[in-house]
Amino acid sequence: MTSNNILTILGMFLIPLIVILIPILLGQRYGQYMRKRSIDLHDAPVGTIVGAIFALFAFLLAFTFQIAAGRYNDRKELLLEEVTQIRTAYLRAGLIPEPFRSNTKKLLVEYVDLRVELANNPVKLGQLIPRSQQILDSFWNYAEVLAELDRSSEVYALYTTSINDLIDLQNQRITMTFEYRIPSAILWILFLIAIFSMFAMGFQFGLSGKGNFSISFILAVIFALVMFLIFVLDRPETGLAKLNQKPMLTLQKQLHEKK
Repeated sequence: MTSNNILTILGMFLIPLIVILIPILLGQRYGQYMRKRSIDLHDAPVGTIVGAIFALFAFLLAFTFQIAAGRYNDRKELLLEEVTQIRTAYLRAGLIPEPFRSNTKKLLVEYVDLRVELANNPVKLGQLIPRSQQILDSFWNYAEVLAELDRSSEVYALYTTSINDLIDLQNQRITMTFEYRIPSAILWILFLIAIFSMFAMGFQFGLSGKGNFSISFILAVIFALVMFLIFVLDRPETGLAKLNQKPMLTLQKQLHEKK
């Protein structure tokens, strides 16, 4: 894990913690100030307002978490689909003539190795993806040559279909894993609502005289952990929310045994 990756992970937890803890403390101080001035706010609907703000905050947290968890599940489904398509392409490669048959099988083994390496070391994205693209380009060149040899061959058509599916899955997995993120507008609104809701809660603590730093800190840590989980699911390149690579590892073992 690189130093940049460690700093990113720390920031994903510390920033929400600060955004939540500071407003609680400020709100608590303001509530204590109002209480010391003997300003009567007991008849004001403070509790109702705080409850409404917290309900909105909880809804937005759940909404954001659903987005992140949904994309995590999508990445898992794409992994399983890619394993299936690689296995299918390997089997169909056995139906085409040499040297395309041997070259395709050899490159598919390397392609799986690259997939496993990328899952273990996401920071090598810039090194591994270009090589994966070169392999897919080679497959497509083979498909073009085979099509020139016999455009009516069903076997060649099946091979071409498998290669086309691999290319599509490559683009989908890269996009879903490293490019799609929770929209920044949602994150900004989440932080703003967090600030206001925590300030309101701190104000209620100070007004009632029941708040203290320990309770505020524990509450801030709990909410920060929830937001941290959302960021972890949204950024798989940190390596904290890795997909179970067992299907790909099993395929890698099977292909290497056939070499």
